[in-house]
Amino acid sequence: MERTWDLDALYKDFESETYQNDIEQLKTLINDYTTYVNSNTENYDNFTLKLKEIIKMDEKLSLVARKLFAFASLTRSTDTFNKQANKYIAVLQNILSDATLPSTIVNKWIGNYPKLDEVIHSEEFSEFTFYLKSIKEDTNYLLSDDVEVLISKLSQSSSTAWSQLQSSLTSKLDVEITLNGVKKHMTLPEVRDLRQDPSQEVRKTAYEAELQSYEKINDAVAASLSSIKGEVLTISKMRGYSSPLSQTLRKSRMQKETLDAMLEAMNEYLPYFHQYMRRKGTLLNHENGIPFYDLNAPIGKISKKFSIEEAEEFIINNFKTFSDKLANLAKTAFEQNWIDVFPRSGKVGGAFCANIPPIKQSRILSNFTGNMRGVITLAHELGHAYHGDCIFDENILNTSYPMPLAETASTFCETIVMNAALETASEDDQLTLIEGVIQDYNAIIVDILSRYIFETEVFEQRKERPLSSQDFKDLMTDAQKKAYGDGVNHDYLHPYAWLNKPHYYSAGLNFYNFPYAFGLLFAKGLYAQYLKDKENFIPKYDKLLSATGKMTVEEVAKMADIDVTSVDFWRDSLEIIKKDIDTFLELTK
Repeated sequence: MERTWDLDALYKDFESETYQNDIEQLKTLINDYTTYVNSNTENYDNFTLKLKEIIKMDEKLSLVARKLFAFASLTRSTDTFNKQANKYIAVLQNILSDATLPSTIVNKWIGNYPKLDEVIHSEEFSEFTFYLKSIKEDTNYLLSDDVEVLISKLSQSSSTAWSQLQSSLTSKLDVEITLNGVKKHMTLPEVRDLRQDPSQEVRKTAYEAELQSYEKINDAVAASLSSIKGEVLTISKMRGYSSPLSQTLRKSRMQKETLDAMLEAMNEYLPYFHQYMRRKGTLLNHENGIPFYDLNAPIGKISKKFSIEEAEEFIINNFKTFSDKLANLAKTAFEQNWIDVFPRSGKVGGAFCANIPPIKQSRILSNFTGNMRGVITLAHELGHAYHGDCIFDENILNTSYPMPLAETASTFCETIVMNAALETASEDDQLTLIEGVIQDYNAIIVDILSRYIFETEVFEQRKERPLSSQDFKDLMTDAQKKAYGDGVNHDYLHPYAWLNKPHYYSAGLNFYNFPYAFGLLFAKGLYAQYLKDKENFIPKYDKLLSATGKMTVEEVAKMADIDVTSVDFWRDSLEIIKKDIDTFLELTK
């Protein structure tokens, strides 16, 4: 079975009558929106009546635009060679850029209304309280109408184009590798998957082949990253932000106090992760720390390969230990072909889940190769789909949740599956499973910290000059040395860890690293609550997820009686992880 996703709930193809009609409808909606805005925002007469009409138009426009764009971007993600997909992404970006001017005018008109606070707190607009509050606050960072339009138009030929170049180059990259004396050509995801091969020789060979393959595209991708970060710095400063991080926190609806508290706790607990890595290195016959190519090496003798059918059964059964609703969501995703499962040429690497409110469904991309990590990745992405399921009944204007909260449900689902697996594992298998869990934690705490350090320094240096491939390599290895410490062998780092990570290449999503740590540790705190009171937790959890599109991070956490500005909360979550590390160290004495 191919196990590719089915996009028919969106459209049959680009030339279908429905797709073409919706493109024309989008143009009409934008024209109508523009006409209405130009005719009704010169004064504040009948403000609430006008506001209601503008919100209705915004809803319609959002539904059509998100449906059209979902089909184009999802099609492209599984086939970067698809000329039609690339064409229509550009077409849609161009059409949507025409909405920039009226949107800017509307936001300023709403944000500057003298009695907006009364409207925000009125029963009439209670559904849009957060939406209107955000517009009011965003007004402080809006530029002149002409400049906003220019930024929107130019981004199509600058940051967006650079991002597409990185995606295209990495998805089409042919990696030449010699295994057991046989020369092969593999995709990048296939080669990176060999990091978990039982053979140390294969792992090292794959690591070396991966690094060597990047030399074919490193200058072009470095130019992409340097240009994107340069654009971010320029626009962020123009808008009045103190830094791109400040802008990211605002977009993440998260206080700097929360980030600082989490980072403080993470740094405090680094020595325990270093201890884990050194012990793993010793088990694999390394001195002076573990080399990067063995960070994902399996420990123990579990070499089971899962068929996708076995992975499906494993995930659904374990989700059932949490709730039927979660299990049924996963069952639907598998049975109705929401998931594009296997790697292939032209398909982007990694994994993601796209929530699609217009059809109240999600689509998941994975590059599943049959190992346990691949099963956990599917569980992670299905967590995103569950999050989507919880917000689909909300108004479409309340369905966009911030980065830190985006990783909460996904990490929670990982925890469900892994804990269930540990409970049923034999004693012989427990070491392998526990090490696999800690390996993931290590990536989310230590590697994420290295990426946060890297991106912080990239922005600092990019203020002064464009950065080259060598600059990025140096900054990445410096960041890895700081975060990984003596846990890794500094002769075998990963200087190209910036090249293959799509998260760096979106001008609108900077610092997409710390949200993963937030998601893990916040989910740990939530899971601890679940274990204390399973029956009452689930409805509270669903309500929390449904509110993520209309609250700040701190407000959502408060729904679960959690204070995320407190270092102690993060310490408590990390202490749970430390116990797993202690168990691993005890088992490997």
